[in-house]
Amino acid sequence: MAEGRVDAEQVFDAFEERFGAKYPKAVACLSKDRDALLAFYDFPAEHWSHIRTTNVTPSSFATIRHRTRQAKGCVTRITMLTMIYKMGLCAEDSWRKLRGFRHLAKVIEGVKLKDGIEVTENDKVAA
Repeated sequence: MAEGRVDAEQVFDAFEERFGAKYPKAVACLSKDRDALLAFYDFPAEHWSHIRTTNVTPSSFATIRHRTRQAKGCVTRITMLTMIYKMGLCAEDSWRKLRGFRHLAKVIEGVKLKDGIEVTENDKVAA
């Protein structure tokens, strides 16, 4: 939950120091994936909460899973697929919309971001 990548790197280093002796395998596992864990700092700040979550797919399809399990064997394959499709459409209404969706075009184009803020040529010269 650091403000930027530099702060996150410092906290990560402190984590490695503090827990490296107690839990060497866990710290090694996290350390090898350090770049991937901190990659969300290269996206718009509005997207960070969506990128950090780990429960996107299971919660989205829980409604469908609960209902299809009860109807298993009662319908044909085509009927089951139609039912799943319609339940997905109904469940879609309760899904949270992506914050900062206007930034998606920039992300797709490959615009460079630093700590969630777009980096322009003027920023590069000043740095």
